[in-house]
Amino acid sequence: MSATERCPWPGHDPLYVSYHDDEWGVPEFDHRALYEKLILDGFQAGLSWITILRKRQAFREAFDGFNPEKIARYTDKKVEKLLANAGIIRHRGKIEGAVKNARAYLEIMEKEPGGFSAFVWSHVDGRPLQNAIKSIAEAPTESPMSQKLSKALKARGFVFCGPTIIYAYAQAIGMVNDHLVTCFRHEACAALAKGLGPNR
Repeated sequence: MSATERCPWPGHDPLYVSYHDDEWGVPEFDHRALYEKLILDGFQAGLSWITILRKRQAFREAFDGFNPEKIARYTDKKVEKLLANAGIIRHRGKIEGAVKNARAYLEIMEKEPGGFSAFVWSHVDGRPLQNAIKSIAEAPTESPMSQKLSKALKARGFVFCGPTIIYAYAQAIGMVNDHLVTCFRHEACAALAKGLGPNR
């Protein structure tokens, strides 16, 4: 296997390649980072991920660094300001959804042992699932796990978290290793998963 053989989906776009090589599939446990990625995956609905990547810095600036405590206090005036921001995806439902999700996130942080990270990762017992996909055509768009996590998030008040969005989220945060087996990152992400689990 070539050291540069990778999944085909990033193509040759440097930003996309960097995301594939450095972030996608890497287990993420930081509460705030998990919130940010969930919101960005919600904004991606109906769009390509590279569109979101190109706007990610503008999103971070517009949404106060994706600080849930600040976003939860956004007013209608702030939502209108965001709707006028050409640097982000100007979709009222998704912007209002980010605010609603921030409030739901804070409630989990307050009430759930281990906070948001433990809540999310409990759906794989804290241990990334290792798939052995040989082609993009084999990659699922949802799974029983993403269906359960989607249902659990909705029950807590989250929106824009259907099972397809949540499966993409799980891939992004390393809950699922869906790098092709021929990709140099498959083995690397599998190695990062070793030792993770309920007692990590």
